Amino acid sequence: MASEDTTPGPALPGQRSPSATLLAGLAGAGDVVADPDVLEAYRRDQAAPGLLAAGMPAALVRPTTTAEVQVAVRAAAAHGVPVVPRGAGSGLSGGANAIDGCVVVSLERMDRIVELDAAGLTATVQPGVVNAVLGTAAAAEGLWYAPDPASREFSTIGGNIATNAGGLCCVKYGVTRDALLSCEVVLADGRAVRVGHRTRKGVAGYDLAGLICGSEGTLGIVTEATVRLLPAPPRSSTLAATFSSLVDAGEAVAAIVRRVRPSMLELLDRTTLQAVQELEPLGYEDDVHAVLFARSDAGADAGLREIELIQELCDAAGATLSVVSDDEAEGRAITVARQLAYPALERKGTTLLDDVAVPLPQVPALLAGVERIAVDRDVLIGTFGHAGDGNMHPTVVYDHRDADAVLRARAAFDAIVALALELGGTVSGEHGVGLLKTAHLDAELGDARGLGRAIKDAWDPAGTMNPGKAI
Repeated sequence: MASEDTTPGPALPGQRSPSATLLAGLAGAGDVVADPDVLEAYRRDQAAPGLLAAGMPAALVRPTTTAEVQVAVRAAAAHGVPVVPRGAGSGLSGGANAIDGCVVVSLERMDRIVELDAAGLTATVQPGVVNAVLGTAAAAEGLWYAPDPASREFSTIGGNIATNAGGLCCVKYGVTRDALLSCEVVLADGRAVRVGHRTRKGVAGYDLAGLICGSEGTLGIVTEATVRLLPAPPRSSTLAATFSSLVDAGEAVAAIVRRVRPSMLELLDRTTLQAVQELEPLGYEDDVHAVLFARSDAGADAGLREIELIQELCDAAGATLSVVSDDEAEGRAITVARQLAYPALERKGTTLLDDVAVPLPQVPALLAGVERIAVDRDVLIGTFGHAGDGNMHPTVVYDHRDADAVLRARAAFDAIVALALELGGTVSGEHGVGLLKTAHLDAELGDARGLGRAIKDAWDPAGTMNPGKAI
């Protein structure tokens, strides 16, 4: 049986075990913890066990202010040890995995909504604010924070910024970078700088806020962010359509995005649907190989017309059944399978969740290719995700205690990533590169990877900010 990999992460010059001087230097950084039992809980994120390195931190700090983050970063820099920022620990790529001897800076206690400016349509928040908490606060003002990752009930805004998180609504409203206006960042030398603009438009200087978004803590630690809010969308209309072929469903997606801009366009394959049915029977027939969910928030009449057009396009692509509703409660009911997709697959074993994205015309080829990989590698793969923007989540399910199963799972995962690149896609649409996908970056980025490393070197000359991740 395979045991979990606890190989230390990348070592740095001068790295050493916890010392009294390091702990003394962290005084003033908020709550400082060196208890090994507590540190164990902060070693890794939610990436699949058995595949990624996770070291033992020298210390954990839980600051509540930017000044306390600065103390932690300066102390780590003085001792030549890495800094690993951490939000809720809900990431799926190893981006928050600790390195032996590092200082983990957990931002979980920086959870204040600093300002909600209803007139200016902005919110300024600390990084530990949970996505759904910001959404609730915005809704109380008749406003809406659009980025809605599936983890919104527990993932934080800081973590969302670190990975440039998306969600179901991003097909129409964009990802976290589209909502981010400005942020305060603590750099590797302990300086706190503000990048970006509070204004809706601003092109003075380089887009450093955009650069920070998706950098996975390798350039600095976000300690405050100002984000866009939107007026609350009108009532939605919803569709669910079933298909006897996964490729037919992909063709329907390709036809829809050429004609309509829905506020949601999600797909589940047969494997995922069967797992959902085992968790909560929803009455789908056994011959359903794919389900497509769409939503329009264009307004009562316009939204219904848009959904009816999507229904026509699904029927033309070979849908076996399609259901439409302009009732909000019914809409939530007919899309419940999408919410249950990942939890249902988790119940069947350890999950290795992918988040490749391909150009929209290549969605059918990606879906067909994943089916072939599942057969060739003899693994269970459930595919679901954001079909409307080409960002799918093929999820390999395996037994992490079985060495051969682990090898086959990793081989299937790598084959999916390679397929996405062959189709002109990317290795990560929204979960981040972390440790999980760094081996594939040369194939995607080529010489541009060197440009990224040059930026990293300029911002972090000593290489102490979350080393070994993202780039």
